[in-house]
Amino acid sequence: MPSAIFAVIFSLLALVFAGFLTVRIKKKPRGPEKAREMSDHIKKGARTFLSQEFKYLAVVVVVITTVLAYFVGVPTASTFVFGAFLSSLTGAIGMYTATSSNSRTSEAVKNSLGEGLKVAFSSGTVMGMSVVGFGLLGISILYLIFLDPGVLFGFAFGASTVALFARVGGGIYTKTADMGADLVGKVEEDIPEDDPRNPGVVADNVGDNVGDVAAMGADLFESYVEAIVATMAIGVITIGGTSVVLLPIFVGAAGIAASIIGYFFVGGEDNLHWALNRGTFGAALLTVVFIFFGMRTLFPVIDLDVFYSILSGLVAGMVIGLVTEYYTASKHKPTRGIANESTGGAATNIIAGFSTGMMSTFIPMLTVCAAMILSYYFAGLYGIGIASIGMLSTLGITLATDCYGPVADNAAGIAEMAEMGEEVRKRAELLDSIGNTTAAIGKGFAIGSAALASLTLFVAYTQEVGIEAVDVALTDPMIVTGLFIGALLPFLFSALTMKSVGRSASKMIDEIRRQFDDMDILSGNEDPDYSRCIQISTDSALKEMVLPGTLAILSPIVVGLLLGTEALAGMLAGNISTGFLLAVTMANAGGAWDNAKKYIEDGNLGGKGSEAHKASVVGDTVGDPMKDTSGPSLNVLIKLVAMTALIFVPLLL
Repeated sequence: MPSAIFAVIFSLLALVFAGFLTVRIKKKPRGPEKAREMSDHIKKGARTFLSQEFKYLAVVVVVITTVLAYFVGVPTASTFVFGAFLSSLTGAIGMYTATSSNSRTSEAVKNSLGEGLKVAFSSGTVMGMSVVGFGLLGISILYLIFLDPGVLFGFAFGASTVALFARVGGGIYTKTADMGADLVGKVEEDIPEDDPRNPGVVADNVGDNVGDVAAMGADLFESYVEAIVATMAIGVITIGGTSVVLLPIFVGAAGIAASIIGYFFVGGEDNLHWALNRGTFGAALLTVVFIFFGMRTLFPVIDLDVFYSILSGLVAGMVIGLVTEYYTASKHKPTRGIANESTGGAATNIIAGFSTGMMSTFIPMLTVCAAMILSYYFAGLYGIGIASIGMLSTLGITLATDCYGPVADNAAGIAEMAEMGEEVRKRAELLDSIGNTTAAIGKGFAIGSAALASLTLFVAYTQEVGIEAVDVALTDPMIVTGLFIGALLPFLFSALTMKSVGRSASKMIDEIRRQFDDMDILSGNEDPDYSRCIQISTDSALKEMVLPGTLAILSPIVVGLLLGTEALAGMLAGNISTGFLLAVTMANAGGAWDNAKKYIEDGNLGGKGSEAHKASVVGDTVGDPMKDTSGPSLNVLIKLVAMTALIFVPLLL
C-alpha cells in the first residue's frame, strides 16, 4: 500500500501548509479600530450562522445514520458520520480564516496591491488545502481500515449531506442580506453600497463568507471525495486489482503537491488576472508531470491510456474555467453587451443577461461530452471516473482562487465602513472586481466538476445494479417516466430555492426600512442594529433550506422503491443533463449581470446614477439568487441524487 501511505503523507502536508498560512495571516496587522470593529461584527455573524446550521445538521446526521445502520450496515453508517464531520470541520476552518483575513487585507493594500492580493489569496489557499487535505486523508485512512471502496460511499454521502444544506442555506442567507441591503440602502436611501449606516451591511458581508467560502468548500469537498470513491469502486467492478483502486488516491496526492508549489507562483500587481492564473496554470502543468512519472514508477501495470483519460478531465476543467471567464468578465464582449443593452432599460438588460446565460452552456456541454467520450475511448468506464479526478486534481489552488474573492469583497467593504481613505478603497475594489470574476470562474468549475462527478456516480450506480444499458425507448414507460422526473427535478428545486430567497429578502427589507424609519441612523447619531438583520438572515435560511433538502434526499428513494432501479437510472440521467445546463445558465447569467453593473459603475455608459445603471441594478438583483443560490445548489442536487441512489442500492434491491 505504498501509494495509500503516500496519499496520507501529502494530505497531512496540505493541512500543515494550511496551518502555516493561517499563522502567517494572523501575524498581519488588523488595521484601525473601526476596521477591527466591523471585522469582528462579520466574524460574530458568521459564527452565529454556522453554529445554528450545525444544530440542524446534527439532527439530520443522526436520522440518516440510524437509517443507514439499519438498512445498509454499521460500517457505512460510521463512514457517513466521518464524512459529515470532516466536511463541517473544513467549512468552519475556511470561514474562520476568511473572516480573520478581511480587515488584514484592507490594511495590506495600504502598502500595495500585491500585498493585499497575497493576504486574500493565502486565506483562500487555507480553504483549498483544507478541502483536499481532509478529503484525501479521510479516504486514505478509511480504505486502509476497510480495504473496500464500497464502504467509502458512506463517507461521500456524509459530505453530500453537509454540502446540500451548506449550499442551500448559505445561498439563501447571502442573497437575503444582499438584496435587502441593496434595495433599501442603495436604491431607496441612496447611500453607498457598504455604508456602515445600512443595517443590513454586516449581514451582507457575512453572507459573502457563508455562501462563497463555507458553501463552496463543502460543494467541492463533496465533488472531490465522490469522484475518488466512485472511481475506486468502478475500478474494482470493471477491471479489478489493487492498482486501479489506489491510482485515484495517488492522483489526488500529486495534485496537492502541485497546488502547494503553484501557490508560490501567485503574486505581483501589474496584471492581477495573470498573477492568479499563473498559479492555476502552473499547478495544472506540474500535476500532469507528477502523474505521468508517478504512473510510470508506481503503477507500471496500468496502461498509459489511463493517463490520457486523466489529461482529458484536467483540460476540460481549464476550458470550462476560461469559457466562464469569457462570458462573465467585464472586459469581454458578452458582459459589455449586457451593459450596453441597459441603456434601453431593465427589460432589455434582463433579456440580454438571460440569453447570455443560455448561450454560455454550449461550450461547457461540448467540453464535458468530449471529456467523457475521450476518457471512455482510452480507458472505458474507469476512464470516465479517472477523468473526473483529473478535473479536480488541482482543486487545492483552484478553490483558493475562488475563495480569495469573498475576502477581497469584505476588504473593500471594510475600507468603506472604516473610512480608510479613497486610495485604500480603490485598491480594495480592484481586488474585489477581480474576485467577482474568479468567483464566477469558481462556480463554472464547480458546475463542470459536478457534472463529471455525477456521471461517475451514475456509472457506478449502473454497475452496482447490473444495468448494461439504459433503454429509453417509448416501449419502456417506467424508464421514460424516470427520465422526465429527473429532468423536472432541477426546475422544481430551483423554484423552491428562488422563492425562498424572495420570501426571506422581504423580511429583511421590512426590517431595514423599520430601522431607517424608527432610528436616527442616517444622521449618524444612532448605530444600526446589525445583529437583528443577521438573525433574520440566519433564521430564514435555516427554515427555508429544509424543503429543498428533503426533496433532494427523498426523491431518488421514492422513485427507486415505486418504479424500480432502471427507472431510477433514467431519473439520474435526466437530472444530470438538465441540472448541468440550468446551473450553467443561472450562474453565468448572474455573474454577467453583476459585472455589467460594475462596468457601468466604473464610469461607463453614464456611470452611477444613470438610467443604464438603474437598469443594471435590476438585472443584478434578478441574477443574485440565480448565481449565488439556485445555480450553485444544483451542483449538489445532481451529485446528491446519484449518491443517494448508490447508498440505498441494497434497500432498492
